[in-house]
Amino acid sequence: MNLKSLTQPELANILKELGQPAFRAKQVFTWLHKGVRSYDEMTNLPKGLRDTLAEHYPIHAPKVVRKQESKKDGTIKYLWELSDGNCVETVLMRYNYGNTVCISTEVGCRMGCAFCASTIGGLVRRLEPYEMLDEVLFTQIDSGLPISRIVLMGIGEPLDNFDNVMRFLELVNSPDGMNISMRHISLSTCGLIPKIDELAAKKLQISLAISLHGPNNEIRNKVMPVNKAYPIEDLLEACRRYYAATSRRIHFEYAMIDGVNDREQDAKEILRRMKGLPAHFNLIPLNHVEESPLKPSSKAAVAKFQKILEDGGITATVRRTLGGDIDASCGQLRRKHIKSNL
Repeated sequence: MNLKSLTQPELANILKELGQPAFRAKQVFTWLHKGVRSYDEMTNLPKGLRDTLAEHYPIHAPKVVRKQESKKDGTIKYLWELSDGNCVETVLMRYNYGNTVCISTEVGCRMGCAFCASTIGGLVRRLEPYEMLDEVLFTQIDSGLPISRIVLMGIGEPLDNFDNVMRFLELVNSPDGMNISMRHISLSTCGLIPKIDELAAKKLQISLAISLHGPNNEIRNKVMPVNKAYPIEDLLEACRRYYAATSRRIHFEYAMIDGVNDREQDAKEILRRMKGLPAHFNLIPLNHVEESPLKPSSKAAVAKFQKILEDGGITATVRRTLGGDIDASCGQLRRKHIKSNL
């Protein structure tokens, strides 16, 4: 058990068993969420308690395996080594409105999207709540930059690790922890419908992003195997249910792939499917993945696609490309590290 994955009431129960007063739970919780690496740093705790906690509940801080900073835009990419030797990626992106961290939720991924380096090699394991929290904490500590926003769009499918991700959201939102507002957190999914419905029932104020990447089943089946289990018609119905339950506009991510999903007819088909669903489209210039034959759309094709959507009443923006000189695309740095150690 890692104490950093526990809520304050759960910590209080453990400390009560150790004969400690209730207020110790807040002290321990606050220290852990500051990113301490040792119980010795918890100076307002009795030494005997610190020794007991260290013996039974060791603190595992991630190690920086590689750190790359973009000379173009200041984006920082971390490759963290976890306590079991596995590695995950975290990206710190700087915007005018504040610093955003993109975190991983799994080691590897089993979704198999054709354009993503994260899924090569499949799923190794799911991250624990404290490991996701550590990505945020230690990125902030190492960079010296305050983090105000989080996107769960790194390695892994967040809704495939549902319970641990929900616990992470609760912890990172805690007023005695990092206190990051739910409205400043975005979660991206390839479209696991049962989990979208489960998430809707929680009525969290996070932003939900759907990785669409195709206007119909034929195209989505080619680039996203998950579509065979959850076809686009069913996925969009789940999105409508989500909006009805939360009143939160849904964001759709759409990687622009040359000759695959970037034609005029594709944009017009999206317009037809989106009728009555408040949506924002984020058009993403495809990042090159060495093992994939897919190529990015031309700037002209992206611009034309965006205009068709906007003329049809859908807000569409082109994602600003960050960290292109440091392998900032999801899964690339971890993939290189694995290959270099073969």
